[in-house]
Amino acid sequence: MQINDYGFLRVAAASPRLRVADCDYNTAEIKSVIERAVQEEVQLLCFPELSISAYSCGDLFFQEALQRKVVGSLAELAAFMKEKRSLIAIVGLPLRINSSLFNVAAVISSEGILGIVPKTNIPNDREFYEKRWFAPAADLIGYSVEINGEEVSINKEGMIFRTPFANFGIEICEDLWMPSPPSSGLAIQGADLIFNLSASNELVGKNRYRKSLVQQQSGRCNAAYVYASAGCGESTTDLVFSGACFIAENGAMLSESRRYSPVSELIIADIDINALRHDRLTNTNYTTTGSSTEVGCGIDPVSPLTMRRSFNAHPFIPSKDIAEENLSEVFNIQTHGLAKRLQHTGIKTVTIGVSGGLDSTLALLVTIRTFDLLGLPRENIIGITMPGFGTTDRTYSNAIELMKASGVTVKEISIVDAVKQHFTDIGHDIDNHSITYENSQARERTQILMDYANKTGGLVVGTGNLSELALGWATYNGDQMSMYGVNASVPKTLVASLARWIAETQMEDAPRRILLDVLDTPFSPELLPAGKDGKIAQRTEHLVGPYELHDFFLYRMLRYGDTPKRILFMAEQAFASIYPATEILKWLKVFYKRFFAQQFKRSCMPDGPKVGSINLSPRGDWRMPSDAVAAIWLNELENIPGKQDTEH
Repeated sequence: MQINDYGFLRVAAASPRLRVADCDYNTAEIKSVIERAVQEEVQLLCFPELSISAYSCGDLFFQEALQRKVVGSLAELAAFMKEKRSLIAIVGLPLRINSSLFNVAAVISSEGILGIVPKTNIPNDREFYEKRWFAPAADLIGYSVEINGEEVSINKEGMIFRTPFANFGIEICEDLWMPSPPSSGLAIQGADLIFNLSASNELVGKNRYRKSLVQQQSGRCNAAYVYASAGCGESTTDLVFSGACFIAENGAMLSESRRYSPVSELIIADIDINALRHDRLTNTNYTTTGSSTEVGCGIDPVSPLTMRRSFNAHPFIPSKDIAEENLSEVFNIQTHGLAKRLQHTGIKTVTIGVSGGLDSTLALLVTIRTFDLLGLPRENIIGITMPGFGTTDRTYSNAIELMKASGVTVKEISIVDAVKQHFTDIGHDIDNHSITYENSQARERTQILMDYANKTGGLVVGTGNLSELALGWATYNGDQMSMYGVNASVPKTLVASLARWIAETQMEDAPRRILLDVLDTPFSPELLPAGKDGKIAQRTEHLVGPYELHDFFLYRMLRYGDTPKRILFMAEQAFASIYPATEILKWLKVFYKRFFAQQFKRSCMPDGPKVGSINLSPRGDWRMPSDAVAAIWLNELENIPGKQDTEH
């Protein structure tokens, strides 16, 4: 697989062993790391600040012998790179230009020395005395420098290096620590990646702060940030360097090195360039301005056997380390959204359909928390269970028991006789279990909820979730409708995680046991008769596909604007041990067909709070015409080599 075809680029940061002022040794180590990177199919590789000479040379930087040697070593590395057509390397060196010495980064590839970037901010406080040796970029005159008889581009305003797959910029060490890092301007000018050649010494607590700077700058710039710092071999006369290396992408840390390593360190990650560019596309404040020099760079694509990044199969579910905080936040957003609506309208009573299923259970828990927050009696929550043709004993019992245990008002209104009468009125055969059979039940339930709310001066709380809205798995003017939908932007996979968290952290034993059984109940609208064993016969995921797949598809499509092939590529890896590729393809086609065909239900969906980065409200996030055509998306999935699916 050519990862570049799917919008990814393989990058690396290295901290090689070195000797102070021993350019031959350092160049040999750099070559060794380059060879290793080529074997790993790395495309962009960053070395530390002054990596050819070492950072801690002191007044040896003034020695002409060292100055000449580093230029010769750079030429040697450029010659070494001639056959490395898939790799661009960035190395650091001291470079004399006229009567000044500059701390620079040199970009080299099979095309030679592509450009030179001088350090902008020169530290000269505490343990750093760089101004003793180096001039800042602002002192540079001209836009090129002669190296070994060839003119090489250099620009004190920065440079943008443009490859066929991504654009990158460079800053050096102290630049990152400034109030306005050069990388901010480089990102605005189109750099997808920022490389930082650094020599950052160690102090107690410094690494944590340094790591946070890298993450924050990658997020602020909507970019990847590749940071390589000096390590083993730098002088320890006064300072110790650990070889800290980081690769971050849009605020997330993808890889970091082992510090204080006695051997050369190399960390690798695959950067999602398409995702970064999508975020910039949707951010209207990204306007390309600036005066950086642009340098074209040729680079071959790579086809690694495996990816150097993982794909989260459940992107809506928070990881364990932040689960408590994030789930609590979701619950608070839902609760305060409903609370504001009740306060605004002055309504003190609500009706809610409680089926014994997961969605209505979560909506009930949100409503209970809201009433407790507002100091309203729980008896004002009128929970109505409405058994029909497909209601099973399990869901019925769970609905009744949960409402009783929660202290809300319990109402039971069977829809069987009313729906039978409706079938008679419209001439529908009750044995014909068509869409009419199913939707008539859903609309009857909604009518009961609406009319009972009118009777009590109340408000109908909706229970439908984000995944159902995406697939249109709701009856138009039935369960699609309410007066406030508390689950409207909570996807099915998150509904389950949130309900389990509430059960484990905020409920007493009796209601907890009921809720845990609800969590174990198969997803079903229960609109078709139960099986002969009395258990649920109609299972939603058998009809529309696994919700975990659809939530993954939805997240990638809306959050990052991914193409169908990219989504399929990532889903095959995220779910490799769960679903065969043909099944993923089948359900992805179902997703697109339903998503486009069912937009009309979302165009008139009720109000509800946005809780995460994905929302389908036509007012809050997603604006799409109801008659848009899915042909482009579906056609991309046709005739994929080696993949066929059975049409559903």
